[in-house]
Amino acid sequence: MQLKIMPKKKRLSAGRVPLILFLCQMISALEVPLDPKLLEDLVQPPTITQQSPKDYIIDPRENIVIQCEAKGKPPPSFSWTRNGTHFDIDKDLLVTMKPDSGTLIINIMSEGKVEIYEGVYQCTARNERGAAISNNIVVRPSRSPLWTKEKLEPIILQNGQPLVLPCRPPVGLPSPIIFWMDNSFQRLPQSERVSQGLNGDLYFSNVLPEDTREDYICYARFNHTQTIQQKQPISVKVISAKSSRERPPTFLTPEGNASNKEELRGNVLSLECIAEGLPTPVIYWIKEDGTLPINRTFYRNFQKTLQIIQVSEADSGNYQCIAKNALGAIHHTISVTVKAAPYWIMAPQNLVLSPGEDGTLICRANGIPKPRISWLLNGVPIEIAPDDPSRKIDGDTIIFSNVQERSSAVYQCNASNEYGYLLANAFVNVLAEPPRILTSVNTLYQIIANRPALLDCAVFGSPLPTIEWFKGAKGSALREDIYVLHENGTLEIPVAQKDSTGSYTCVARNKLGMAKNEVHLEIKDPTRIIKQPEYAIVQRGSTVSFECRVKHDHTLIPTVTWLKDNGELPNDGRFTVDKDHLVIVDVSDDDGGTYTCVANTTLDSVSASAVLSVVAPTPTPAPIYDVPNPPFDLELTNQLDKSVQLSWTPGDDNNSPITKFIIEYEDAMHEAGLWHHQTEVPGTQTTAQLKLSPYVNYSFRVMAENNLGRSLPSEASEQYLTKAAEPDKNPATVEGLGSEPDNLVITWKPLNGFESNGPGLQYKVSWRQRDGDDEWTSVVVANVSKYIVSGTPTFVPYLIKVQALNDMGFAPEPPVVMGHSGEDLPMVAPGNVHVNVVNSTLAEVHWDPVPLKSIRGHLQGYRIYYWKAQNSSKRNRRHIEKKILTFQGSKTHGMLPGLEPFSHYTLNVRVVNGKGEGPASPDRVFNTPEGVPSAPSSLKIVNPTLDSLTLEWDPPSHPNGILTEYTLKYQPINSTHELGPLVDLKIPANKTRWTLKNLNFSTRYKFYLYAQTSAGSGSQITEEAVTTVNEGKMAGILPPDVGAGKAMASRQVDIATQGWFIGLMCAVALLILILLIVCFIRRNKGGKYPVKEKEDAHADPEIQPMKEDDGTFGEYSDAEDHKPLKKGSRTPSDRTVKKEDSDDSLVDYGEGVNGQFNEDGSFIGQYSGKKEKEPAEGNESSEAPSPVNAMNSFV
Repeated sequence: MQLKIMPKKKRLSAGRVPLILFLCQMISALEVPLDPKLLEDLVQPPTITQQSPKDYIIDPRENIVIQCEAKGKPPPSFSWTRNGTHFDIDKDLLVTMKPDSGTLIINIMSEGKVEIYEGVYQCTARNERGAAISNNIVVRPSRSPLWTKEKLEPIILQNGQPLVLPCRPPVGLPSPIIFWMDNSFQRLPQSERVSQGLNGDLYFSNVLPEDTREDYICYARFNHTQTIQQKQPISVKVISAKSSRERPPTFLTPEGNASNKEELRGNVLSLECIAEGLPTPVIYWIKEDGTLPINRTFYRNFQKTLQIIQVSEADSGNYQCIAKNALGAIHHTISVTVKAAPYWIMAPQNLVLSPGEDGTLICRANGIPKPRISWLLNGVPIEIAPDDPSRKIDGDTIIFSNVQERSSAVYQCNASNEYGYLLANAFVNVLAEPPRILTSVNTLYQIIANRPALLDCAVFGSPLPTIEWFKGAKGSALREDIYVLHENGTLEIPVAQKDSTGSYTCVARNKLGMAKNEVHLEIKDPTRIIKQPEYAIVQRGSTVSFECRVKHDHTLIPTVTWLKDNGELPNDGRFTVDKDHLVIVDVSDDDGGTYTCVANTTLDSVSASAVLSVVAPTPTPAPIYDVPNPPFDLELTNQLDKSVQLSWTPGDDNNSPITKFIIEYEDAMHEAGLWHHQTEVPGTQTTAQLKLSPYVNYSFRVMAENNLGRSLPSEASEQYLTKAAEPDKNPATVEGLGSEPDNLVITWKPLNGFESNGPGLQYKVSWRQRDGDDEWTSVVVANVSKYIVSGTPTFVPYLIKVQALNDMGFAPEPPVVMGHSGEDLPMVAPGNVHVNVVNSTLAEVHWDPVPLKSIRGHLQGYRIYYWKAQNSSKRNRRHIEKKILTFQGSKTHGMLPGLEPFSHYTLNVRVVNGKGEGPASPDRVFNTPEGVPSAPSSLKIVNPTLDSLTLEWDPPSHPNGILTEYTLKYQPINSTHELGPLVDLKIPANKTRWTLKNLNFSTRYKFYLYAQTSAGSGSQITEEAVTTVNEGKMAGILPPDVGAGKAMASRQVDIATQGWFIGLMCAVALLILILLIVCFIRRNKGGKYPVKEKEDAHADPEIQPMKEDDGTFGEYSDAEDHKPLKKGSRTPSDRTVKKEDSDDSLVDYGEGVNGQFNEDGSFIGQYSGKKEKEPAEGNESSEAPSPVNAMNSFV
């Protein structure tokens, strides 16, 4: 027994009133359910459930069956009337009634005539609670009469004339369907010129010669009897005229300028205008003072017929059809009136009332003209029915008050006008019944998530029960406004979610009792196609694969079906279907089309389609390799406090297999927008069990990686907030260091928000002296990473620990670390300092360590301050420069390198801790022994003569001891750069000038000079000079203008005026020019300088034993031979070489920057190219002989 479901809904108010359905005063129709158990003891008046149509046309070739079915308790009995009088079926042997039914069967197949049983029939179903009646059923046999015999004369007319071929079919029941054909049963072609009218006639707007034929035949088809009747053929002959005269349109139908048309509401309104004329007219339709309804208007028969479906009163009005051709236009107005047979506004509904209740039956109908309402009681006009004091009639309404069981009856409402009638049965059943719930006990509803859930509570009771719903075994009445309660007691959850799962109890109450029923709701995950088939273009003969990956609730079993063009797949072995794929091999052109993957479960169904296009084979393009597409469809399942399962769907691997997936997480609570590495899984895995930390609002994303790189990140998963817990770790990097002698600064690395595990993160800082018996002192702090303990002893070891805690509790016991309170400066200097001089530049210092207690801090090491004593003049000029060496740790000795020989040094030692230095030890003095001196500071040749040269020099800048003597060595150099014998001279140390005599005139000499101390010989300085050709004071190294060819005087005679000398000088100048050209050519070809071979033959004896490893020049470089020879390769004009003042330093030449001379004192610039740009002036050749040298070569 159930309540009829009504469209109206009642939502719970925002005031959270209990979710109760009030049905007590309900006027809506009630229907007593025919539940077998309920009907055993529940009475119900009759209700007509099935009957034949009002206008019942029967086939005379078959038995007559007039239907009448009804229900009720007790089961009703049936009776019939025919033509208004009782029809006694027992007296007619051809008439029988079906058992337990009111349906009549009239056997006219064996005998009897159908015409005898024509008439108006009405069925009555009756039991002790009342009587229900059927409609008046008009029974008529169908008729399909023949055409009357007639003689049809041939029709002859001229080309262009109009023509109407009449059909005039016989009157049948129902009306036949008309169409025109020829003798071959082929339909005659129709057009704007030739068409069939609504009455069946065939209209020609103008005839043409091709219309000539003898078999224009009109056919009438009677569908009810499935027969076709044929009219006699009509012959038409069209005579061709020389010229057809054109004419404006005139109407063939309807006639005149205006006509009227009536149609009933709800039917199809058909208006027709057919015109003749030459040329053929075109028909247009308009509605005067209105527009044609867009969605209900249709044009038929080449716009000659206007049809409006579902016509209503608003469609009444004047309609114009306009016929138009090139010669003019005419119009016809059709006045349409829409009438209406009665139709329901509110049909009466069954009432189930309890004794003493009130109710109302309402019967409202409309029509044109207005229908008349009449009431019947149990099939009898109510005016002659027995009186009932609980009943009051007010036109179309019957009002019941304080009903009793005797008020039970069946009422009929009849609404009629000239176009028809309506008849409705509605019972009033007065019952006293406690609530009964008809929905099965423990019904299980399975609903897809995010869809509506409807939980039934079919209830019957009288008085009508109130209904409440509860969730859970001990829940209170549902009060949330997310629920909707239907008037039939059904509970609707508009959007069911996972948390909607559970048990629901429906409770029905009335004054006679209470009933309840429990149902169960399960919410299932929707079935989704997470990898849809994709559009494919393949070549004929190749293989194509469509993927359809389905995700579904694990408790549902899906079935995946593939369709082609919405039909079954071809029964062909080339089509293979596995779990996720449809594979088609050897693709042909017929395989093109739309392929659809359909995934069905018992609760839902989804589908996805892709189009396959087959093309001719083309050269196979090279596959495109790329990083994978991002994964998608991330889902979190198995959500626990400290773990969750993440699953995803891989993106396309772009022809390179995925090797691994990288999972990252974001903590939206503590570090929003910052992604951290979580874990990695192999590329064959699409799920991962992730370990989680408490009190973190997680989001996850996944990236795929193949051999070409890493994909873009996937979309973020849904957020998952884990529950808070106590910290599971303590701060790291705990240290205790004092910043002042009387404090202890405890520092630590604080936990980040991710590590806090919960709200209210704090730190418990504890400390005590290591060597004491004190208890731990503790303090709790927040939002800091250090704590200062004041009033501590200086540099005392402390035990320290820092423990994290939050609102949920403490972290595990932290480890204990050792720290120290603040340091102070050491109080004691190192003792027993003594020095051992190792050599002239190195000394070793020893000292005794300082006691640890006196250091008052962490021992950093020992620091030696040492300085060289200055003489009184230097001491006044500059501050004493002290040097410092620090020795780490607890070392008690150290080496002092880089000392200057023959010097007086002072030093002291200090101990160092983290605070600074302690006091200095007493000064210790030591002296370094003598060393070898440096080279003389300068060397120059002055006063050159024909056989003597005077040398002047400055002592070494660093004698490194007491000079004992100078050594001077020299040797001649001939014109071929060959070195002569070496002469060795010892010169007293107090000399800085020396004259060499008895030298060869006009000869070049090379000089080597170095100083000596008791420790040995120092570095040498070299120079070259040339004796002169006269007694004048010509420099040994000629000035630049000597190369211009100036004449030089002879010592015996003045040959400058001699003719032979002038000729000789010209020859010399020419020879010099040739030599310069030859030298320039050789330089450009990259040859070695001849000076190298010459010096190899006459090497300096001081240098010859030396090897390349000892610092000698083994080979003169020609790496720069392509460059011009540089300035300054010979001795300057003042014959002076100074290290400090020379313009041609080693920084300008070669690769080295630390030395300016070879060990023999020769100038490196003489043989190696200068690296930087030089001034343009001066000699550009370092090897070209001067005029003097050239002249010497002739002597």
